[in-house]
Order: sequence, then structure tokens, then C-alpha cells
Amino acid sequence: MIGVDIVVVDRIEKSIQKHGKRFLLRYLSEEEASLVKSPQTAAGFWAAKEAVSKALGTGIGEEVSFKDITLFKSEKGSPSFSLSKRVAEKFGVKSTSLSIAHDGGFAIAVAAIESSPSDKV
Repeated sequence: MIGVDIVVVDRIEKSIQKHGKRFLLRYLSEEEASLVKSPQTAAGFWAAKEAVSKALGTGIGEEVSFKDITLFKSEKGSPSFSLSKRVAEKFGVKSTSLSIAHDGGFAIAVAAIESSPSDKV
């Protein structure tokens, strides 16, 4: 399954200016927030979590929360994610992939999730 999300960087930047780190911790863990060095990165992370939830076919809500998705960088620096054990098992997740880009005031993320054929994604 594939999920895509696009975010206006300025919207995320204004939320950070208004609420500070509290805003970031609404959708990121402390460790994830420590990776944010710019509004572009913060917007990319927001888009990434939304894209992952869309790839699962749920969106962010009761079945999958922002905190069920953990973003990190691979050894080579590329973005990646893991899912909480509950979500990974529920959706039969076998493998994942993530790409994040930002340009022209936008951040976009594409997430791909391969799941077991017997699941209901």
C-alpha cells in the first residue's frame, strides 16, 4: 500500500512559533523532535506520519495515532519508520519504505508498506 501527504511548511512553522516544542511533541517523540533542525524538517515529519497512516488505510485517528509511528534516520541518513507492535501486528506489516522531500514552501512524504496478504488493509 502507498500513502502520500503534502504540507505547507509555513503552517507548521507558525505552529512552532506559537506553541514551541509543545507543538512538536504533539506528533513526535522527544527523540524524533531532537532530529528537527528546521521548519522544513518538522513539516516533512508531519507529512511522513500522515503518509504512513494513509498507507495503512486509516489516516491518523483511533486505529493509528501519531505516536504509533516512529521516524528515524537510517545509517546512511535516509528517512525510515517503525510501527508500534500493536499496529504492525494488526496490519501484518512485512516491510516499509519512506521518502520525504521539501521545496518551494511544501514538504511531501511517500510511504510504502508491504503487508501480509491475509490482512485487511
